Amino acid sequence: SLNKLLKRPSGYGGDADGPGNLAQDVCYLWRKLPVPVIAVLHGYCFGGGLQIALGADFRFSTPDCKLSIMESRWGLIPDMSASIVLRELVRIDVAKELTMTGRIIDAVEAESLGLVTRCVDDPMEEAMKVAREIIARSPDSVAASKELFQTTWMEADDATCLEKETTLQLKLIGTWNQAAAAGRQFGINLPYWNK
Repeated sequence: SLNKLLKRPSGYGGDADGPGNLAQDVCYLWRKLPVPVIAVLHGYCFGGGLQIALGADFRFSTPDCKLSIMESRWGLIPDMSASIVLRELVRIDVAKELTMTGRIIDAVEAESLGLVTRCVDDPMEEAMKVAREIIARSPDSVAASKELFQTTWMEADDATCLEKETTLQLKLIGTWNQAAAAGRQFGINLPYWNK
């Protein structure tokens, strides 16, 4: 059920595998792996797909790939650890603008904003090249480097961020305005309700 997906029996920061809920784990737990995670983007990378990619250590993309933090179009917020990964990649005003508008950008702009590591014609080839370079290094050094940056890059409490995502998302799901936003994606123009 939705409630099971968005809640952990042990709560945030408890004995579970991570500080977040199961949906957040899809992106967040990659940070805990002692190896780099590399994402290759092409075509369209919207909503949850983008959040999964943002959880990776590196993102290589074709220049014409389209990206969007699209949840606002559905009356939702990005809730798969976006409050953590976006603050590490872009300025707060950029995170807010992309989140609040659901604007679709190409990978060239995403690279300039920090969402994409590198735009190349063949992102899989580039990812493999970088992977080969990393594999040539000490696995202990690679693991330690990743752990170093994952644990020191930002000072905010991750559990607080993930808990806030869930709290806000649970307030949004199933409301009139969330249904209206979703309906608009199918040409049903329902008015929003002002509180």
